[in-house]
Amino acid sequence: MIKNPFKPSMLLAASAIALGAFSMNVAAQNMNTSGYLVDSRGDVVKNAFNLCWRTGYWSPALAIAECDPDLVPKKAEPKPMPAPMEMQKPMPKPMPKPKPKPMVRPTTQKVTLSTDALFDFDKSVIKRDARMKLDELVGKIKDVNLEVVIAIGHTDRIGSNAYNDKLSLRRANAVKSYLISKGIPANRIYAEGKGEKQPVKDCPRFMETKRLIACLAPNRRVEVEVVGTRTKR
Repeated sequence: MIKNPFKPSMLLAASAIALGAFSMNVAAQNMNTSGYLVDSRGDVVKNAFNLCWRTGYWSPALAIAECDPDLVPKKAEPKPMPAPMEMQKPMPKPMPKPKPKPMVRPTTQKVTLSTDALFDFDKSVIKRDARMKLDELVGKIKDVNLEVVIAIGHTDRIGSNAYNDKLSLRRANAVKSYLISKGIPANRIYAEGKGEKQPVKDCPRFMETKRLIACLAPNRRVEVEVVGTRTKR
């Protein structure tokens, strides 16, 4: 009689292993239409990295939240039910915005005013008619944003150049002092003497002295120029 080399305990263990493998195989075969491999208990089989095993039938449509949550379509949140009509408060109508007023941008224009103040021969005293011209100029300055007043004195050709330079400056300063007395700021007035260098009238050299003095009268002057701006709307 031939003895069986396997012990009963060994036969029982082998039977258990075979039965388990058979059960796993059957479960896998029964679930071959699923996208993931599951064990006999129906749990998804995962590897050492906690990742699910996909079967050859896997497709994004078979994705489950446990394994591929990003592929599972999210359920749309239910929209809140509208409140009953009697519970709904009417929305206030927005107040109309006031129309902005059109901006009026002022523009400026350059203004130049001028006059001449004439003087007697060898004098730096402002004559009466010259003061009247200067008063008219001061009246016009009130409507102007003043920048500067330029007073340039001149003489005729009678006398030395050095003397006439000083005389022309005295005449310019006389006009400056007069304008200051009328309220024009002193720091806005510039006075300069040009002597006999810029005559406006030329007379023959060989003339009687009185006639020559009368002929050269237009050269004994102070030219006043006002520079500023005027606002236009």
